Amino acid sequence: MKENPNTKPKLIKKLPNIPKKPQKGSKFNIIWVYGAIILGLFLLQFLFSADTIKDVTYRTFETQMLLPGDVEKLVAYKHEDLVKVEVYIKKDKLNEAKYKKYISKNNFGTQNGPLVYFTAGSMDALDAQLKEAQKNIPPDQQILAEKETRQSTFNSWFFTVIIPVLLFIGFWIFIMRRMGGGAGGGGGQIFNIGKSKATLFDKESQVNVTFNDVAGLEEAKQEVMEIVDFLKNPQKYTNLGGKIPKGALLVGSPGTGKTLLAKAVAGEAQVPFFSLSGSDFVEMFVGVGASRVRDLFKQAKDKAPCIIFIDEVDAIGRARGKNSMMGGNDERENTLNQLLVEMDGFGTDSGIIILAATNRPDVLDSALLRPGRFDRQISIDKPDLVGREQIFKVHLKPIKTDEIVDAKKLSAQTPGFAGAEIANVCNEAALIAARRNKKSVDMQDFQDAIDRVIGGLEKKNKIISPEEKRIVAYHEAGHAIAGWFLEHADPLVKVSIVPRGVAALGYAQYLPKEQFLYTTEQLTDGMCMTMGGRVAEDLVFQKISTGAQNDLERITKLAYAMITIYGMNSVIGNVSFHDPQNEYNFNKPYSEKTSELIDVEVRKLVEEVYNRTKQLLTDKREGLEKLAQKLLEKEILFQADLEEILGKRPFDNRTTYDEFVNGTGDQKPAAEGLLHHGVGEATDVSAPTSPTQTES
Repeated sequence: MKENPNTKPKLIKKLPNIPKKPQKGSKFNIIWVYGAIILGLFLLQFLFSADTIKDVTYRTFETQMLLPGDVEKLVAYKHEDLVKVEVYIKKDKLNEAKYKKYISKNNFGTQNGPLVYFTAGSMDALDAQLKEAQKNIPPDQQILAEKETRQSTFNSWFFTVIIPVLLFIGFWIFIMRRMGGGAGGGGGQIFNIGKSKATLFDKESQVNVTFNDVAGLEEAKQEVMEIVDFLKNPQKYTNLGGKIPKGALLVGSPGTGKTLLAKAVAGEAQVPFFSLSGSDFVEMFVGVGASRVRDLFKQAKDKAPCIIFIDEVDAIGRARGKNSMMGGNDERENTLNQLLVEMDGFGTDSGIIILAATNRPDVLDSALLRPGRFDRQISIDKPDLVGREQIFKVHLKPIKTDEIVDAKKLSAQTPGFAGAEIANVCNEAALIAARRNKKSVDMQDFQDAIDRVIGGLEKKNKIISPEEKRIVAYHEAGHAIAGWFLEHADPLVKVSIVPRGVAALGYAQYLPKEQFLYTTEQLTDGMCMTMGGRVAEDLVFQKISTGAQNDLERITKLAYAMITIYGMNSVIGNVSFHDPQNEYNFNKPYSEKTSELIDVEVRKLVEEVYNRTKQLLTDKREGLEKLAQKLLEKEILFQADLEEILGKRPFDNRTTYDEFVNGTGDQKPAAEGLLHHGVGEATDVSAPTSPTQTES
């Protein structure tokens, strides 16, 4: 899709060169810490092992070492309550076979140090024993013990004080690194934990996404393009007295392209662009979030003019004072307070524009949403027909498609799809075509991909008993009959009893019109169509199954919405108890009497829907039987098959597909493969734009 040259901002003058972002050093690898600890343990075991010097009995020492004249010297010292005597053997005697058993592999210093040791009761007893053993040896040749006074200071302090302290310090540094999450560079040092974790994009690290890659969001693009244009050509606006907007909040459902639009701003702005998530401010340490906010704006002021993008801003922007502990220090609130001050405080500098994105604007603090902080709230809704066509064209560019693939037809077949879902459909279609060994992707692959995205994986090998299959066939036939003969129901285009997804045993697919307002008649007809499966089971088998669980959930939710939110009940009246911001704090905004009355009216409405659907299926019992038998035979029926069995639909309602693609009331060209709105399976597949899920 090419950008309209009339709306694309023109670059009148170049901005000064932005300083090159410094290269980050090599990151610290925690594996080295583990390796050092293991190596240290081996060295300790190797150097200070208890079996370095082996002990022998005095008798062995006397007969094998002393009397043969192999002893060089003896060193005696007090050890606890005994006397420990170390025996040094002459070097020329160490090679004898009788001494090899005393030499261990880790016995460092054996050649110069003691070989063995023995113990004695006291120094006097040791001297007496040695003199008695050497009484036949001349006094000048006798070996006497050298007395020493030793204290095991090193061993005791090393193992009881130094080693535990070193281990504690190492463990603490490790925890700080993990808690800090590598914040602020420098290997995630503890002193950098309060540094901002924003990613800077500038001329040295350009983002390749541009506005040409963003389709279906023309109004939102105009808003953000004006901000980019202001940064490039501020005099155009300041000459007329205008001021640059301080912030813009992108609001929309998940998958609609909020983050993609921000990436396009980063690619087009040609000014420093800071990108981070709201959760990057949150940390377990008190004051870290506020510190990171201050550091972020400090960096931004140094780079001004620049743009800051905060994705999922609701992580720190929730309304203050709700769900907080009494008397507790809420770190998230402190972070939000600092953000409010930085955005529009007493000493706020200009030149910084804040972009933020969220899909939950209802939970944000009112102080964050006021003009002066977020001057603009840009709504990014799900794309319409034209928007979906443009999005399809963007995602079809890298795919090798067949000539018959038409983006306009695909957009008409996917009402309610967001940009992320369209991207998923295109990718699934390419994968399906590759699985079938095709040279290009055709329309059938796209229709199967739409089936896959909405209904889940087709499970042809799932074993279903004939009785269950018959129940599912009548269940889906009930949905089809009710939708076919109700004026305001969505036109049915496909009904199947092939299992899909986790637990769906069958499904019916409809093509709803794209609309934003629903009347009472449209909602009740939709409820009757959803109730058709349960009524068909009751009518044919005189018993019901669990297959209508999803149907009943949707009917109940819609019935309560009609009565308590939309004011579509004469007894309750024109009141609405809708509370999206939880202002009532989980308390009902009505009395117990009203609550009982609401329950009574809901049951009454559901009962009326049930009786109306039952009467309709009773009148069309013949068509119900034919349709169910045809389903058991073919498993999948399209709109043309329904027209053959039931005749032309009695209501001349043109679908959005016919109006947009064909321009006629004939729906046959769209009969095969049109897919969107699934109701009536054992666990139904619901549509993004079905009346039960769309708020007007």
